[in-house]
Amino acid sequence: MPSWYEGLVEEARLAALTLLDRAEDLASPTLRLGITGLSRAGKTVFTTALIHALMRGGRLPVFEAMHEGRIARAVLEPQPDDAVPRFAYEAHLETLAGERRWPESTRRISELRLAIDYAPARGGNRTLTLDIVDYPGEWLLDLPLLNQSYAEFATTSLQLARAPARHALAEPFLAALHATDGTAPADETEARRLASLFTDYLAACRAEAVSMSLLPPGRFLMPGDLEGSPALTFAPIDVQADMEAPAGSLQAMMERRYEAYKERVVRPFFRDHFARLDRQIVLIDVLAALNAGPAALADLEAALDGILAAFRTGRNSWLTSLFRHSIDRVLFAATKADHLHHTSHDPLEAILRRLVERALDRAQSAGAQIDVVALAAVRATREASVKRGRAQLPAIIGVPEAGQHGADAFDGLAEAAVFPGDLPENPSALFDPSMGFKGLSDATGGDFRFLRFRPPVVERNADGVPLPFPHIRLDRALQFLLGDRLR
Repeated sequence: MPSWYEGLVEEARLAALTLLDRAEDLASPTLRLGITGLSRAGKTVFTTALIHALMRGGRLPVFEAMHEGRIARAVLEPQPDDAVPRFAYEAHLETLAGERRWPESTRRISELRLAIDYAPARGGNRTLTLDIVDYPGEWLLDLPLLNQSYAEFATTSLQLARAPARHALAEPFLAALHATDGTAPADETEARRLASLFTDYLAACRAEAVSMSLLPPGRFLMPGDLEGSPALTFAPIDVQADMEAPAGSLQAMMERRYEAYKERVVRPFFRDHFARLDRQIVLIDVLAALNAGPAALADLEAALDGILAAFRTGRNSWLTSLFRHSIDRVLFAATKADHLHHTSHDPLEAILRRLVERALDRAQSAGAQIDVVALAAVRATREASVKRGRAQLPAIIGVPEAGQHGADAFDGLAEAAVFPGDLPENPSALFDPSMGFKGLSDATGGDFRFLRFRPPVVERNADGVPLPFPHIRLDRALQFLLGDRLR
């Protein structure tokens, strides 16, 4: 089937889904909010804290509808898609507040629906239905594949694997690939061996000490019920872009499985979920990249540029919105701001803005509203001033997780005062190799050390429900994402 015809069919399907969504909106105004981010960015924590804040309130001065008392209540309702798992809000809340542990990372898509009863500023009573769609950011890495042939995917993937920052991690895979003849007859054992080595290389790149972000295909690191299927049993091999794979060859097998991955895994996610979003927040663990060093920071920038190019951003008019969803607001959030003293929050936002500046330009030119924020949806630390010699250093105090190391090893029980270091006022210092930024990947010890802290102690009300979590700028995120729909 010609690619242009497939594109027309896909757009027709999206238009039909959008019309159905708009018909439902007439009966109950609905906003579909996408929450995503790459590994360890805190998607589950953010989603849990956002739902809890809407339902239980708390100190949210920037979130106007809540601060002005115009939100009467927010209650959970049955989600719209019966085939999509429900976001386990109650279990995650208990993990945070009861066990003082961070919930497990997002490994699949999930949804939750909230009905928000509110009073508009001009009077009356209304209800906004908020559909929250939580999904792994690694799946976003796959969206650019929809416009790439197998040869293009293989060339790009192998260029990354052979780059200096990754070559040692990819060596077992590259060694096996060197002995591989793509024109040889297709062999299932060989295909599985290469796919396994390629997956091991991707997993090694995601380790905390390396913290690479650009790691497609995303489902290789979180296969779910597709594990072992032919659609996830392929790998990039050296191919010539202008050479057709011989029939029955290993290369032909890889190409066929790559195309199956796009059609059976990537395209349904795009069509059924991603392309139907109205608003989006992208959570980014900038601190992990700073810990790992300049290669991780450059890789994060490339990953963000690639995945955000897939966003359908733009201003929604009444006519265009009938047939096509556009994301009209995108919030980029640097998470774990509580791991820094507040004097470094503005520099953290500046670093994030530098990371996404190309994506910002594209989205703003399409008419979408963009914002950048440093936040902590659940604040795990408090600030203090610590005397070191004659100097007073701005520090943070919290309970580091067991196994973390500073001057001493931490047991996960005792509080500690930590000076994480000051971020540079000028983010260019981190992106210019001549400025000397190394990160912890350097043997001399690196520039920063950001520890992981346990969640804070949270009191409960008379009914045993946890009180709202302390936070940093969660109210600013709520105002940007929902404020205009609650006026």
